[in-house]
Amino acid sequence: MITVPAANGPGAFVHPALFYQGLDEYLAGVGGFVRTALGSDEPVLVAVPGPRLDALRDSLAGTGSDIEYVDMTRLGRNPGRILAALRDFAERHEGRPARIVGEPIWPGRTAAEVLEATRHEALINTAFAGRDATILCPYDVTGLSEDVVADARRTHPTVIEKGRELPSPAYTDAAAVCGGCDLPLPEPAPGAASLDYVSGDLALVRDFAESWARDTSLSPGRRGDLILAVSEAAANSLAHGGGRGTLRLWTAGGQGVVAEVQDGGRLADPLAGRRRPALASTNGGRGLWMIHQLCDLVEIRATHTGLTLRLHVADA
Repeated sequence: MITVPAANGPGAFVHPALFYQGLDEYLAGVGGFVRTALGSDEPVLVAVPGPRLDALRDSLAGTGSDIEYVDMTRLGRNPGRILAALRDFAERHEGRPARIVGEPIWPGRTAAEVLEATRHEALINTAFAGRDATILCPYDVTGLSEDVVADARRTHPTVIEKGRELPSPAYTDAAAVCGGCDLPLPEPAPGAASLDYVSGDLALVRDFAESWARDTSLSPGRRGDLILAVSEAAANSLAHGGGRGTLRLWTAGGQGVVAEVQDGGRLADPLAGRRRPALASTNGGRGLWMIHQLCDLVEIRATHTGLTLRLHVADA
């Protein structure tokens, strides 16, 4: 049985990766973590992919009612949405230890999704620093590549293998991991629509995106999501990216559409868009938070030349 790792004192944060092989090992490790938390009267959030979620529900039936279950294939389809949900759970239980199971990477994820989920795993360490919280992250070592498992060692201070919890010698600062995620994005096929815009052109950007989207397979609702996300990204360019930017739009081979916004801006706060903004907040990040909620994947590249947001919106 995996017990909740001991904190070093009030406000300590613990973030282990659980390397498992097969369902039995998964249920023993994750189930043990949950049972130990419930035994200490601590609320638990379990956010794992659907098939694993069903197995855990059955395994944990009758253990207690203070468990919140979430299908990670829905919550984490865009990895940029996960962190806000984890923080929301911790804040709803303010004053009590937060115990969370989060499995953001599973076999079948695309390479782009895995990279953004790796960025998310690194940023957890920044977002929860100083909180009395434990986030256990399972990794299917039989179904995931060696590179993914190696990155898990870089984003988690400790790892649990074969029932033993040990420090991870490969653990790396979040800024270094995120910098390594800023790999060049592949160019789209020829024919992408393109628009350069400057201050005062926000209405032009919206009209351009709306006109282009009418000829795609997106439903009216998803077209609206795309146009709003593009509008927010362009507004950020005009406010924080030097007052100009470039929008490109293309279809993704039957998998929806992609919008890319490039500008000369910088991502000063790597957690921008990954916390739910207060209604009265005047701080930045509201637009990027909306973009994460509207899109099925947001690829972020922050380099010395500027900022690129690549927004994926699926047909359904």
